[in-house]
Amino acid sequence: MQSNQALGRTGETLAAEYLENHGYAVIDRNWHCRTGEIDIVATDQNYLVFVEVKTRSNTSFGHPFESVTTSKVARMRRLANEWCLAKASPGFRIRLDAISVLFCSGQVKIEHLKAIS
Repeated sequence: MQSNQALGRTGETLAAEYLENHGYAVIDRNWHCRTGEIDIVATDQNYLVFVEVKTRSNTSFGHPFESVTTSKVARMRRLANEWCLAKASPGFRIRLDAISVLFCSGQVKIEHLKAIS
């Protein structure tokens, strides 16, 4: 059994690959600032997409998307603003997405929710 950190890293890698396979360009991963971390930043046409990745090995504590709460979305908005200020990326519309990576019975299931805000 993987540690939670290793499982999370694996999930983020799979989520980044998923995005790239669906036409996104991943431009930043695990960006940190004093107030938190953004898992993935990608572009999708004229959108700058900030992605929260939730990875689970089972659904004992609910579906991964259940942990994307209103307060988590508000935090993502603040972090996206800080990223934009630090990286100076004009000309893009902003979108917040969530990706669920669920390892269950030897299978990997990836779900992508767009525009969670």
